[in-house]
Amino acid sequence: MSDPSSDLSRRDALAIMAIAPLAAALGTTPDVIEAAMAASQQAQQEPAGQKPAIAGYKPRFFRPHEWRTVRLLSDLIMPRDERSGSATDAGVPEFIDFMMMDRPTMQLQMRGGLRWLDNHSNTRFAKRFISLTAKQQTSVLDEIAYPDKAAAEVSHGVGFFNFFRDLTAAGFWSSRIGVKDIGYIGNEWRNWDGCPPAALRRLGVSQELMKTRIPVERGRS
Repeated sequence: MSDPSSDLSRRDALAIMAIAPLAAALGTTPDVIEAAMAASQQAQQEPAGQKPAIAGYKPRFFRPHEWRTVRLLSDLIMPRDERSGSATDAGVPEFIDFMMMDRPTMQLQMRGGLRWLDNHSNTRFAKRFISLTAKQQTSVLDEIAYPDKAAAEVSHGVGFFNFFRDLTAAGFWSSRIGVKDIGYIGNEWRNWDGCPPAALRRLGVSQELMKTRIPVERGRS
């Protein structure tokens, strides 16, 4: 699914998307995103690069075949690489399962989209999506991953894939693995020597002026 016309890797492009207000895009709130990731914490106990032990997790929304498809599709969107783990390593399928229960309005689009994916795969290769070869899976996803290039007859697949990709990005970059992936260090002390000289020169401000304290007169706003 890599687009040769882009200089960004898929992972970096998705990271940029995730930094945007994904919660608003998904019609939910940051609190719900946080709760969803709390529900998938057990799936993140294994180190990055190892499949999480989620044998005890039972999906509340997804049926067994749907669950296998969701796990596969999320890892195709966010595969494991030298930098960090995959979507399943980060507990993204559990996150998506939570979101389906918390936001019932998403359920029809999710279930219908997964069915569309299987039907389209069956039309092209006489097999459901999870039974295709890796090359065939990529071929199917390449048809629906780029809206500007997609044919009109796969518009339903395009809508589903973009919806699923947004959920995967939201789940991954709000997980421990995803936060580490983008290099976020949190509320950690770093020594700061002030504004860089080049920036001060551009602003026409001197270091001496920056060091000058302007007294604040109490009682005035």
